[in-house]
Amino acid sequence: ERQPAVAQVLYPGLESHPNHEVAARQMRDFGGMISFLVESQAAAVDVVGKTRLWTLAESLGGVESLIEHPAEMTHASLAGSGFEVPDDLIRLSVGIEHPDDLVADLERMLAAAR
Repeated sequence: ERQPAVAQVLYPGLESHPNHEVAARQMRDFGGMISFLVESQAAAVDVVGKTRLWTLAESLGGVESLIEHPAEMTHASLAGSGFEVPDDLIRLSVGIEHPDDLVADLERMLAAAR
C-alpha cells in the first residue's frame, strides 16, 4: 500500500480492505492471492513483463509464484460486457519461494515501470 506505483491493493488481510472484518471472522489466514491496481493498463503490462521470479500464467494454482494481467489474459473475453476487470489490475498467487525474493522482484518491477 505504500508503494508509489501501486494505486490500490485488493487483499482482505489488510485492515484497509472494505471487507476485512468479515474476512477476519470467516478465515483463519487470508491466503496467498493478492491483487493490486497500478496507474494504467500500459503500466500493468509493463510490470508483468519485467518479472524475473514470478511466472506469467493464466492459472494461478501452482506452488510457484505466479502473476497475471487478467484484462489481457483470463478475462479478455469480458471486455465491453459490463463484467470486465479493471485494465490496470495485476493478480498474484504467492508460492513457495522466499518472501524476501518475491518482494524484491515486485519492488524492482514496479520501480522499473514508473
